[in-house]
Amino acid sequence: MAVTNVGAVQTVSFRGVDDLNLVADEWNRDAPSAADRPTIVMLHGGGQNRYSWKNTGQILADAGFHVVALDSRGHGDSDRSPTATYTVEALCSDTLAVLYQIGRPVVLIGASMGGLTGIAAAHEAGPELVTKLVLVDVVPRFEKDGSARIRDFMFSHVHGFDSLDDAADAVAAYLPHRDKPRNVEGLKKNLRLRDGRWYWHWDPAFLTKPEDDPFVRVEKLEQAAMNLEIPLLLIRGKLSDVVSTEGVEDFLAKVPAAEFVELSDAGHTAAGDDNDAFTDVVVRFVNP
Repeated sequence: MAVTNVGAVQTVSFRGVDDLNLVADEWNRDAPSAADRPTIVMLHGGGQNRYSWKNTGQILADAGFHVVALDSRGHGDSDRSPTATYTVEALCSDTLAVLYQIGRPVVLIGASMGGLTGIAAAHEAGPELVTKLVLVDVVPRFEKDGSARIRDFMFSHVHGFDSLDDAADAVAAYLPHRDKPRNVEGLKKNLRLRDGRWYWHWDPAFLTKPEDDPFVRVEKLEQAAMNLEIPLLLIRGKLSDVVSTEGVEDFLAKVPAAEFVELSDAGHTAAGDDNDAFTDVVVRFVNP
């Protein structure tokens, strides 16, 4: 694992499967306060990147935890798959590779795509390596209409934006429950300027990846979640159109040991919608 110091946060590189370079932000790798605690590994949603966890990662680090926020393959600064392989199985294999390189027990926190990956990785790794799991607005039986709205938003802007202001307007229309930021410079974490246009910082092939059988995938992930013998927390944004109350009830009936928290002022992008409330819930759950 290569390390570059950039102040309080380090930019680090792990090796995924197929020798892909996976980039992450890391806090407190050698801090004495983290020695007797599990590492916290955070997995973002589709089309996002490690900066989605910036505030949460810093708060957890300030609480003394060793924290790793990973860019999944094809997202952020991590390598893109040369074969456009972005299945849950591939993401799970990358995550396991990272966990083995960290080499200590971890708590997984996964949002949307990262949550499905987290279920699979926790199941494969076992309770000695993954000690707790946090699912952020995702269950295996998520709402197809909400998922389609995400894909439509991603597809509609795959050819980029003329300016950061245009990108900010698009995000504001997609997330009307959020206040539009006055300063659009923060979008540079999610966009890259190329040939005079601003493009989302993820591989467009992610949207055209070969699809697996969704029924088989759902059954496998549900069974994996049911087999887990570790503390599990499901966080739903009350405004979410991806996870319904019926979906939550179905999941909790199948995984009755799971804890559940609903954030009243958040949607599917719960960590960014109400970061203070989200982080308070996470800190309480991950503390020994």
